[in-house]
This record gives sequence, structure tokens and C-alpha cells, in this order.
Amino acid sequence: MEDKIWLSSPHMGGNELSYIQSAFDENWIAPLGPNVSGFEKDLEDYLGEDSHVACLSSGTGAIHLALVLADVQRDDEVICQTFTFCGSSNPIAYVGARPVFVDSELDTWNMCPIHLEEAIKDRIKEGKKPKAVIMVHLYGMPAKIDEITEVCKKYDVFLIEDAAEALGSTYKGRACGTFGDISILSFNGNKIITTSGGGALVCRSKEVKEKAIFLATQARDNAPHYQHSVIGYNYRMSNIVAGVGRGQMEILDKHVGLRRKNNEFYKDIFLNKKDIKVLEEPTKDYFSNHWLSVILFKKTDEMYNKEKLRIFLQNFNIESRPLWKPMHLQPIYKNEKYYGENNASSLFEKGLCLPSGSNLTEIELNRIKKAINNWLN
Repeated sequence: MEDKIWLSSPHMGGNELSYIQSAFDENWIAPLGPNVSGFEKDLEDYLGEDSHVACLSSGTGAIHLALVLADVQRDDEVICQTFTFCGSSNPIAYVGARPVFVDSELDTWNMCPIHLEEAIKDRIKEGKKPKAVIMVHLYGMPAKIDEITEVCKKYDVFLIEDAAEALGSTYKGRACGTFGDISILSFNGNKIITTSGGGALVCRSKEVKEKAIFLATQARDNAPHYQHSVIGYNYRMSNIVAGVGRGQMEILDKHVGLRRKNNEFYKDIFLNKKDIKVLEEPTKDYFSNHWLSVILFKKTDEMYNKEKLRIFLQNFNIESRPLWKPMHLQPIYKNEKYYGENNASSLFEKGLCLPSGSNLTEIELNRIKKAINNWLN
């Protein structure tokens, strides 16, 4: 059998090893050092908008810290986009709060501003004003940020922007990861750039960044002995991992270009298939990194559906994957409140993620094209 074509595998640029070697040469094998500081500076320069970045061990840890910084307490409520990975929602449970899930709109597949406002108004009516909102730029597609931020400001609710999948995406020319009261990034092995594992908080001020780093390094007080006045966490990124990130930053824009090229590749394949739509930007205000290219079956039957295509591709050793199963449909969240219609569940039932790595070769792309065309025909 031919080698496996992965959905989204790590793609090294070549200079990562030089940053890692410098960490070994200088004995910076610790959760601090020149690579950590340098990676944070690289990200701050890339994002702009006076961003202040704290590099952490994961994107999930970043959301947890964001909730702590937003002063979310036990039994508070936090509104979360239902159509997302559990890394967006699980940290709500870490702090003892309760998630309230909100449906997607069908232009970007992200949080619906209309249902968001409906949820906030209803929770206020019930005496439970939400403490924060977690919105996501799914698959690299920017959400309806203007509308969402307007709703959050109207009701004075803290906005956490989950840009884990959207580094390199922009809305009206402004980088995703710079719109929330606090924002998060992920550098997991399958992301647009990777540090094998890792994430970051993007803060709006230096003071918030410093507080985040304090909490991420076990909240040790300024004393010669180990003294702790608040609960802290072991969430800081290591200098070795950050070295990988520094090398990856050198080829980030190239990776974005290659992922966007993959999206055009799939749009060409499905050009004359009216029953299959490739997710693309709704207007020119949106610029997606197309971290993953995703298709949606408008009509399905017993033989013509996303699961049949997934299994067909699997038989050719080509990985594809269903869309995220909405959080309000997950067993662990079955008793939580949900506001919306059936958009997210319909997307889950009819959508499929296709191989999207920036390291796909022409031979691999031809294999994918041939397999899909064989199935369609």
C-alpha cells in the first residue's frame, strides 16, 4: 500500500534545529530563555495591534488562564461556541463554571451573533449574566467579529478569542488573535505552525501578560523562599519548544499560502458538483489561512454522503475526518444549556475535512484528486 496521506502533519522549514541547538549550546533547557522571549517577540511583531504574547504549554492551558484572568469563578456561566474542539470548552469545567453553548451561523460556520445575544439576554433574565464568551475561528475562517464584539460590549461581557486554528488569518486586514479582550493561539502538531505542543495568550497590555506569566509559573511570590498567595499553574513553554516555534515563524506566511492553494485545489475538483460546497470566505473582508479545507454535502443519501467518502479515501490510505461534533451533543455536556437551531449539528452530519497539509506533494495531491474523482464517478 502507498504511504499514508495525513490530514495535517507537521511541516518543518529547516532552521528550527539551529534555534534548538543554541538552547543546548547555552544550556537553556528550561521554561524560560532566549527562544521563549524571541518567539514571543516574533508573534507580537507578526500580530501587531500592540499585542503582548505569553507563550504557554498548550492552547487549552491558554484558555484556562484566560478564564482565570477574566475572574471566572465556580458556578459562573461562560458562553461557548458549540461547534468547536473540546479544548475550547473543557477549561470552563476546570474553573468550576458552567458552559452555555451557542449555535453557528452558516456564512463562516462560527458563533452566531444573533443566538449569542439571545443567550446573553436570557441568562440575564434568569439572573445569571455570563462572565465571559469564548468564540472560535473554526478551520482558520474568521468569525463575524464585528457583530460578536458589538454584542459583548453592549452587555459588558469579557470576550475570549480562540484563534487556535487561525494564525495567519485576517478580518478587514487585522490579524485574528487581536480582537478579544484576551486571545489564544495553538501550536499543536497539526496546526498551521507547530512547536510539537504549545500555545500562547495574546494580551492587550504588558501588565496582563506579566500576570499571565506569573500564574503560568506557579504564581511564586517575590521572596527568597517559595511562597504562594494564589493558585498558580505549570503552563510555561520550554525554551526547546520555543526554538521550534522561532524556526516555524520564518515560514508561516509560506505555509498559509500553501494551505490556501490546497483550498483552491479542492474548489477546482468540486467546481461542477452543485451538491458539494467547499468552505470559502463569504466576502473580501475575510482572509482565511484555510488551516483545513472542508467540504459540505448539501444533499445526502445512503450512498452519497461524507462517511462513504471518508471510508473510500481511507481505503486508499488517505486520511480525512468528520467535522467537530458540537459540544452540546457530547455526553459530558448533555445537561448544559444550548441556544440556537440545528446549524452546527447539520454541519457535523454533512461535512468532511480533507487533507490540507502545507507539505502535500504534487504526487500526493494527484492521488487525492484521482481518489475523489473515482468516488464521484
